[in-house]
Amino acid sequence: MDAIKLIEVKEDILADNDAAARELRLKLKSQNTLLINLMASPGAGKTSLLLQTIGELKNAFRMAVIEADIDSTVDAEKIAATGIESIQLRTGGFCHLDVAMVKKGLEAIDTPSLDIIIIENVGNLVCPAEFDTGAEIDVMILSVPEGDDKPLKYPLMFSKCHALLVNKTDLMPYTDFNMALLHERVRKLNPDIHIFEISCKTGEGIIAWTDWLKQSVEDFVKN
Repeated sequence: MDAIKLIEVKEDILADNDAAARELRLKLKSQNTLLINLMASPGAGKTSLLLQTIGELKNAFRMAVIEADIDSTVDAEKIAATGIESIQLRTGGFCHLDVAMVKKGLEAIDTPSLDIIIIENVGNLVCPAEFDTGAEIDVMILSVPEGDDKPLKYPLMFSKCHALLVNKTDLMPYTDFNMALLHERVRKLNPDIHIFEISCKTGEGIIAWTDWLKQSVEDFVKN
């Protein structure tokens, strides 16, 4: 019997995706359109953060949102109600977005006319971290009810993101969440990450986040 041949399919898929992502990044850079990939678990507050962010920035920047869900259009409808263009991607069971899916969403948007496009990735702390979407900035949300141990369980997600938003800080008095310990665990994985402690319910920390985002847009256009 011939020896078994092992073919690393995942390696090939990721390599092809990364090449396409680099190409997309260059294209968007030439248009001065900043693409941001927002990732988090279901219920962590992705859509709530987007609504807060849009409220602060929509008069300063031309924005659009690409919503990704296995099913439903409920989040896209909430975004559209703000007057911001919203595109819904149904992944049909896929637990993440790759660059090919993102390109399909971008085809429905006049990207050169926009300053910021935010992708709300599928709710998941595992698969989305592995696939480059072509975004210039990767952002994640961790909510207080999820616990301060998540950097130990999902290190790749925390390692690859440029910013971490710790949401639902208004629930801190009712949990044993240790914010100092979370910072320590995250910094061991990613010393350069920007961490914002926020509450989409009370508005705490939102301005610090949107100020950072404004500066990121300005730096992106200059460089």
